[in-house]
Amino acid sequence: MIITRTPFRVSFAGGGSDLREFYSKNGFGAVVSMAINKYMYIVIHPYFHDKIRLKYSKTEDVCSVDQIEHPLIREALRKVHIERGIEIASFADVPAGTGLGSSSAFTVGLLNALYTFKGQVVSKAELAREACEIEISILGAPIGKQDQYAVAFGNINHIQFQSDETVSITPIVLTQGLRERLEERLCLYHVGGNRSAGDILAEQKKNLLDPERFRIAQKMVGLAGELRTIMEAGDLEAVGRILHEGWLLKKRLASGISNGAIDKLYEEFRRYNAKGGKLLGAGGTGFLLIYSEDHAYLQKYMGLRVLPFQMDREGTKAIYYE
Repeated sequence: MIITRTPFRVSFAGGGSDLREFYSKNGFGAVVSMAINKYMYIVIHPYFHDKIRLKYSKTEDVCSVDQIEHPLIREALRKVHIERGIEIASFADVPAGTGLGSSSAFTVGLLNALYTFKGQVVSKAELAREACEIEISILGAPIGKQDQYAVAFGNINHIQFQSDETVSITPIVLTQGLRERLEERLCLYHVGGNRSAGDILAEQKKNLLDPERFRIAQKMVGLAGELRTIMEAGDLEAVGRILHEGWLLKKRLASGISNGAIDKLYEEFRRYNAKGGKLLGAGGTGFLLIYSEDHAYLQKYMGLRVLPFQMDREGTKAIYYE
């Protein structure tokens, strides 16, 4: 039996610049993302029958890879060249569709488990690259590349996407004291529901053809660079400001990124002294990431379910192998 654990992620700045429509034209894109200690678990076990058995939100029991309905599992098995004799199950700390990168965590963790099952050692960079290939190139999902690299590597990173399709990962190194202060000042607030990011991201990709929105995305890349600099300098006071500025810019990229209810809720957080924040993912539902020096005060008055978290420092890994 093999069990892999892959973190979810929160994104801070630069979202949207990881779309090919942006970085191929601009020359590069850049984001700052942090992996968190909420996880996707993939369990693999040899299947006694010479078939494939899958357990996720539904159960599949099929004779060949081509018969698999779950597209990510089907293409991952093809990628790793496993034909049958395997049982796969998945479990997660947080439901899908809430803006924490669950789809990419699933794909990266699955690839890691499948290669481990075959006895092959594959780098985190290669796992992220293959996850991008499956999700974007093969299945045509209208998504970017930050989630795959963020969850594969763990930690907090400045990630650059070059026009030649290479990706560079630069860890943002924080002292233990700074990391703990940052974790204390960040919290996730659940605003309900779940959704597919596809439609909103498709609109966002189309809108990048507009010069004004393209310039907005360029400003967001600049914020990612600024955030990296101030974090490395230990200036956590500016994190809330950059989150706020980035959120105001992000809402201008596509119509569905926010809505009236989310905007009203965010302004309430601001009135209760939150320094900044953003809705994670493509918009509409999920989690608000809020930066504040007093989350106990916010939790008392906002009345939302909260998800405290810490930074994951390992990325995707096999936690059980027997």
